[in-house]
Amino acid sequence: MDSVHAGWRLAAAPGTSADGQPYTEVVAEPGKSLFETIEQSGLPDERTYIVCRRRSAFVVLNVFPYTSGHVMVLPKRAVPTIGDLSDTEYDDLWELVRLAYRAVGDGFGPEGMNIGVNEGRAGGASLPDHLHVHVVPRWSADTSFMTSVAEARVLPLTLRDSWLRLRAAWPEPVTSES
Repeated sequence: MDSVHAGWRLAAAPGTSADGQPYTEVVAEPGKSLFETIEQSGLPDERTYIVCRRRSAFVVLNVFPYTSGHVMVLPKRAVPTIGDLSDTEYDDLWELVRLAYRAVGDGFGPEGMNIGVNEGRAGGASLPDHLHVHVVPRWSADTSFMTSVAEARVLPLTLRDSWLRLRAAWPEPVTSES
C-alpha cells in the first residue's frame, strides 16, 4: 500500500483542524518551554485543549495522541525531572494524574491504561526540558497493523470531541482557575 487516505480531514477548511476549529499552533516563547507558553498564552482552554488547572500544575490533551483521550499532566514551571519539583508541584501533579486517570477511565472506558514519565532524551522524552506525565487509555485493538506497518494512528474522535468528553468526565467541577 502506497498511501493511506483520511477522508474525514477533507471537511476541514484551510487553517482549521479536523474538527473545524482554528488550529492553534503555539511556538515556545524565548526563555519559556512550549508547555509554559501554552499554559500562559491567555488563549481559551478549548483552543489549547487544557483540561484542568491547579495552582502549580495542569492537564492538557496531547495534540499528537497515541489514542483518543491521551492527556499529559505537567507542572506549570518547566523542570526536567521529578526531583526538581517543589513539594506543592509534586502534590498538585500527582493529584491531577489521579483525577486524569479517573476522567479518562470514565470518559473513554478503556480496557487498560499507560501512565508514565519519560525523563531525559535517553529516557524517551521528546521535550526533556518540561517534565510531563502521560495518561493514555488503551484498547486491545489500538496496537493494530496501522501503527506497526504504516506508521499511522487511527483516532476515532477529533481532539475537540476528546477534550469535551474529558471535561464532561472530570471528577470535580472544572474552571480555568481550578
